[in-house]
Amino acid sequence: MSPATADPDCRPDRGESMSEFTPNDHRYMARALRLAERGLATTDPNPRVGCVLVRDERVVGEGWHRRAGEAHAEIHALREAGGDARGATAYVTLEPCAHHGRTPPCAEALRDAGVVRVVVASEDPNPQVAGQGLQLLGAAGVATASGLMEAEAEALNPGFMKRMRTGMPYVRCKLAMSLDGRTAMASGESRWITGAAARRDVHQWRARSSAMLTGVETVLADDPALTVRDAPEPEGGHRQPLRVIFDSWLRTPPSAAILRQPGRTVVLYTHPDVHREMALEEAGADLWQAVPGPTRRVDPALALGTLAGQQVNEVMVEAGPTLSGTLLQADLVDELIVYMAPHLLGHEGNPLLRLPGLSRMSDRVGVTISEVRQFGDDLRIIARPRDW
Repeated sequence: MSPATADPDCRPDRGESMSEFTPNDHRYMARALRLAERGLATTDPNPRVGCVLVRDERVVGEGWHRRAGEAHAEIHALREAGGDARGATAYVTLEPCAHHGRTPPCAEALRDAGVVRVVVASEDPNPQVAGQGLQLLGAAGVATASGLMEAEAEALNPGFMKRMRTGMPYVRCKLAMSLDGRTAMASGESRWITGAAARRDVHQWRARSSAMLTGVETVLADDPALTVRDAPEPEGGHRQPLRVIFDSWLRTPPSAAILRQPGRTVVLYTHPDVHREMALEEAGADLWQAVPGPTRRVDPALALGTLAGQQVNEVMVEAGPTLSGTLLQADLVDELIVYMAPHLLGHEGNPLLRLPGLSRMSDRVGVTISEVRQFGDDLRIIARPRDW
């Protein structure tokens, strides 16, 4: 899938200019964004979308997309509004769809309901939409505008946006370290570096992820489950992310905890072994043979592209320093989520990341810190890699 064009002349007409948006426009779109957030843990692989219908400065209908395959945000809002939708303005965080998927086109529903103006935060990069929703509405005489609070809307759906534009998922790498940058004692003991509040926050990130990614070394050392447990439970229960293990030589034990959890666990491997394959399949694993990279191991970029082809939007990496470092040095990490605990584990402990080849200051990997927040005694740092 080729990236979306950056040429503004190739984009559909955005309607009104940004200067024409009123304070009320901002207020109603902010409300639509808050509604969209309610679907953070449930809509995957669909985007999180909110919609507010306003007529005569009165909210007549609200809705958000709740689960894939169910009604979209616009439909929920239209149902709530009923006849009051005629003559209303719709504020939608993502361009209404114009194609028939598992649900009918929302652009047609807004048009048929008599909505006279549609304001969207972000246009949809999905090639099946890509401006067609706004064009359909405009052709029917509905006033359209886009770009209101666009950055906030895109931040709700970084994985969906990136996958549609580049064919790759959005990758978060979660790390936990001591104050001196260690992730485990020299013996390998690592539970628990952080406190309960930080661990609960990790489960919030897991809940919004499409897939959890780890390496076989972590499976062998820690025997993790990589499930969503300690997070607010949405209606209908938790949606367990796909669990993915990079395991080139099929060393995952059939008795591993990760294979006994609800949902799917995929083992990506490069070196076939009939007996190990049979044992892992009997234990419940899905086996995907991957194309080996130069080191004869699973190629991370190809593997992530394969996951994107399976509609995986957001990947959360919880792995050891080697796999995490490999992904970072391959420019495959979009965001780092680092929890720092007020402890010292000593110089013999395991490092946060293994980054071979950094011998000069000019080789260092830069990051841009976007947020620092405290959870109990621990700090959470959110940062994005950047070039110096």
